[in-house]
Amino acid sequence: MISRHQRIVFWSLVGCILAMGALLFGERQHARDRIVALADATPLDAPYSTTESVTLDLANDADGSITATTRPIALPGEVTARARALLEHLIAEYSLPGSTHPLQSGAAVDDVFLLPLPLVGHSANTSALIASTDPNALQPQTPGGELAVINLRSTFVNAHPSGVEVESLTLLSIIGTLHTNLPQIEQIRFLVDGQPRETLAGHADLLRTYPSRDTTVQAQPTTEP
Repeated sequence: MISRHQRIVFWSLVGCILAMGALLFGERQHARDRIVALADATPLDAPYSTTESVTLDLANDADGSITATTRPIALPGEVTARARALLEHLIAEYSLPGSTHPLQSGAAVDDVFLLPLPLVGHSANTSALIASTDPNALQPQTPGGELAVINLRSTFVNAHPSGVEVESLTLLSIIGTLHTNLPQIEQIRFLVDGQPRETLAGHADLLRTYPSRDTTVQAQPTTEP
């Protein structure tokens, strides 16, 4: 005959086992959801079968150089999607093992917007776009010149290494890559999650407008003490 005390102990153990099983199942689901979220945050190659030779301006932290390097990449034809894909491939290069400018992996660019120069505003009486009359407004250097507004993700910016050179190399790498592949882009500005932000990681200015230009820089020669 099983005593009352033994029955209480038995059913208490059964309850503990069931509670532990439920806890383990919940933790398993939580871990699975995190893995899925990380996979979703990783940029994937666009589904385009034809590759082309694309130039990426790759930075090197060791000598402060930026080198134009060609890569076979499949890119979309639409220009804003093309600009975003270019930058995603550029940042992805920096997350690879042995990168000369190591950055955290994951999606870095939320979107790229292209605006015709000179910048335009809205009429006070209508919603129609009008040409800017501000003498300080950005002006195109050539017909069809555009301003690119790069909307960075805060997850990328918050994880970016801090330092004058490393931050500057990231911005110069982005600017040079766009300049080489999309010459109609003449000016570049940055946002973070759709909002202005003072710096990239405490140093490089994100509030100014950058001219699109060739940013390749030769390695600095070492000097003997």
